[in-house]
Amino acid sequence: MQTSLVIGNKNYSSWSLRAWLLLAEAGIEFSEERVPLDIESTATELARFSPSGRVPVLLLGDEIIWDTFAIAETIAERWPEKELWPADAAARAHARSISAEMHAGFASLRETMPMNCRAMGRKVSIPDDLATDINRIIDIWSDCQRQYHSAGDWLFGKFSVADAMFAPVVLRFRTYGINLPESASAYPERLLNSKAMQNWLAAAESEVEVIETDEKGQ
Repeated sequence: MQTSLVIGNKNYSSWSLRAWLLLAEAGIEFSEERVPLDIESTATELARFSPSGRVPVLLLGDEIIWDTFAIAETIAERWPEKELWPADAAARAHARSISAEMHAGFASLRETMPMNCRAMGRKVSIPDDLATDINRIIDIWSDCQRQYHSAGDWLFGKFSVADAMFAPVVLRFRTYGINLPESASAYPERLLNSKAMQNWLAAAESEVEVIETDEKGQ
């Protein structure tokens, strides 16, 4: 079965990163189709792949799966040997809960600190609602580090869907210089040092498109 992933710009597309990283870290062979976002041809190009008109899109033979969380669940289901959810039931429920929270929440973070891999050193003002989002993420990572760090440096010891869901947040914190306490540092360090993440960042750096609405901060 041919496995393909349709993604947007690697510099900007946080949802694309989540699906891409899940496949890459799991060691699943796939091809990628990159569709630059926010240009005249974007809607036409995406309509070839998905009824939603959004990235990412997972193509499994003739099957079309869209929405990052649906893609993540499908990957975990089709490749059970990759163990992309924790084996322990309580840890699995915990991982699903924080993944769903990331998927549905953190609106201020998304708006004020868009993913922009090339914009290292930018600073943004941090209003109360953004500070609330940042502190909640620090609490999530600290809690995972406290509970599961003995099993490894990913959020639940081994790499899981939860790590893919929070990966763009690590890049946001990196871009805008958000300092983390030691209690929340293991997962970001592990992610940034991974070969898959280094490959993504190198590709993002080589892109030339600029999406003005995602160029925040100074």
